[in-house]
Amino acid sequence: MMQTISPTLLVMAAGMGSRYGGLKQIDPVGPHGQAILDYSIYDAIHAGFGKVVFVIRGEIERDFREAIGARFETHIPVEYVFQELDKLPAGFAVPPGRSKPWGTVHAVLMAADVVREPFAVINADDFYGAGSYQLLADYLLADHLGAATDDYAMVGFTLRNTLSDFGSVARGICQVDTAGMLESVVELTHIERDGNGAKNTDSTGLVTHLSGDEPVSMNMWGLTPPIFDALSEQFRSFLLEHGSETNSECYLPNAMNALVAGGQAKIRVLRANESWFGVTYRADHSHVVEKIASMTAQGQYPESLWS
Repeated sequence: MMQTISPTLLVMAAGMGSRYGGLKQIDPVGPHGQAILDYSIYDAIHAGFGKVVFVIRGEIERDFREAIGARFETHIPVEYVFQELDKLPAGFAVPPGRSKPWGTVHAVLMAADVVREPFAVINADDFYGAGSYQLLADYLLADHLGAATDDYAMVGFTLRNTLSDFGSVARGICQVDTAGMLESVVELTHIERDGNGAKNTDSTGLVTHLSGDEPVSMNMWGLTPPIFDALSEQFRSFLLEHGSETNSECYLPNAMNALVAGGQAKIRVLRANESWFGVTYRADHSHVVEKIASMTAQGQYPESLWS
């Protein structure tokens, strides 16, 4: 009998939430003090994921384990890997004055030694919805049991439904062909509401107007282990160009865009019907609490997830 390979959930949780003003990954939003991560793990387990790997910084390990990991370590195997500034390829070093993390590509690469199966990547502080996890689990289980393919997936959300009312956000704007395959994704880092649409203002002040209907990447990817070698090459290229800078980050959407453009990856966009919400600014918190309360009242989640 063939053994079923359960996909792994890789959670990027190393950020300290500088704009939000605290360790937002452990801030309670549910009726019994649950964090957004509790709902992410709950949804992932029910979708068929078999392991969770957290990418965190060593300095938050104790608080993170006590406030988050302890909730569900008896429900699913959990591993921790650490994103530190000095974990760089041979020949590279941290430049003087740099304290900013190297970005989401670097975060994913931290798990290369512990992930051997198809896996999903998510942000720790985004609520993606149960249906989104099921989309990825079904895709990975159906098509990637061998875990040795460069065919990947991305859950695409509608831009309008991912914006904050309290400030600008970064989003990966996607171009998708008629077959549902990703043609390009470009990370825009200063998107805000503009009527029923949106606008992005770049570092030079150039404004790009957006309809709000664009599919966007929220860093919810379905990947397989070959991606680690491909991302390692992307990260080395980034360091050659930006490794002496104190603030530049190597973004996962940009790296995936480069792989698609170079013919090194094929990425299917799985359009989500789920409501996305997250906490970018402290003022977003009450909105998330209201949403969770409503979904709990409707029976989508039990009041106590882990009892």
